[in-house]
Amino acid sequence: MTAKMVADAPRPILQLRGVDKLFNDFPAVDRINLDINEGEFFTIVGPSGSGKTTMVRMLVGMDKPTNGDILLRGKRINDVPANKRPTCMVFQSLALFPHRTVGQNIEFPLKIRGVSAEERKARALELMAQLRLPEGYYKKGVMQCSGGERQRVALARALAFDPDILFFDEPLSALDYRLRKLLEKELKDIHRATGKTFVYITHSLEEAMVMSDRIGVMNKGRFVQIGTPREIYGSPHSRFVSEFMGEVNVMEVNQGEDGAVVDSLTGKTYVTPPAGAFETGTLIVRPEDVRFLGAADEAENHLTGVICNEYLLGSRIQYQVKVAGRQILLVERLRDQNPLEGPDGTVLIGWNVKDSMLFPTPRLQG
Repeated sequence: MTAKMVADAPRPILQLRGVDKLFNDFPAVDRINLDINEGEFFTIVGPSGSGKTTMVRMLVGMDKPTNGDILLRGKRINDVPANKRPTCMVFQSLALFPHRTVGQNIEFPLKIRGVSAEERKARALELMAQLRLPEGYYKKGVMQCSGGERQRVALARALAFDPDILFFDEPLSALDYRLRKLLEKELKDIHRATGKTFVYITHSLEEAMVMSDRIGVMNKGRFVQIGTPREIYGSPHSRFVSEFMGEVNVMEVNQGEDGAVVDSLTGKTYVTPPAGAFETGTLIVRPEDVRFLGAADEAENHLTGVICNEYLLGSRIQYQVKVAGRQILLVERLRDQNPLEGPDGTVLIGWNVKDSMLFPTPRLQG
């Protein structure tokens, strides 16, 4: 490895080593090992109760781990209180001072540090310009601002701390769809412009996919997969991750004596990725990877069915196709790609092996 390659390698700013958080012997966070790199946008997703909020409360200093170590630039910070850490949290509730102006809210962390009034105002106006808040808002009551404007004020106040790491606890969840989409892009732009490390919690898979450099998927107190958005979505390590990260077609399968993979519901035999010997498993194909066929030889797997529903999704249409009178598969196509229905009203759908995922069911230990 060359000296330049070593210099260019990501440097962890925050590390967790064997971190647990127990509540009455229940592991809300269970033996977490994690490196978050300096300057990256790292997003934590997972179902309710997966442990993501508990973990971030420890990272920001609101809770202490039961076991393990949290390291900031190599130094153990388990016992360092939140107000002594070079980090800042942007809450879902925003926690702005409702009876103060935009400028007063942004300047608050500078004021408690003893920064002069002139310097505070200059920094507040600088941050307002960066976050596209008009200069005239400086004296505007914060509660006179729209929801999106208050989000920007809260972010400006967090940046005024000049923290090494910014933590975000679902800050966009209460906003309408259009504003949320706008702020997703703005947050990514701000991250790039500031070079700060962002650690973001969200239930929104779309937010995670749009903004993140890496995503950590949590379940039952542990990370079950960490990777880039492309890796998490395109190469999930488990059925849980594949289903959590978007809509999927799920086919319960078993393996016959000849090694063939057979649909447990319809008896259809599939060509699948190699998975070794197994008894039962799950074959998963995303709706956008299933397509309408003109002939059976256009795909390695093909099925005949009947369209029973369709849903317009903006530029795309999602079709429900009933196969063998009992199995529903989803097909998602661009709006101008019409299904090829036969004279009897049936359609031929299919997918290739490379677009499918096969997860054998783990055998119970006993």
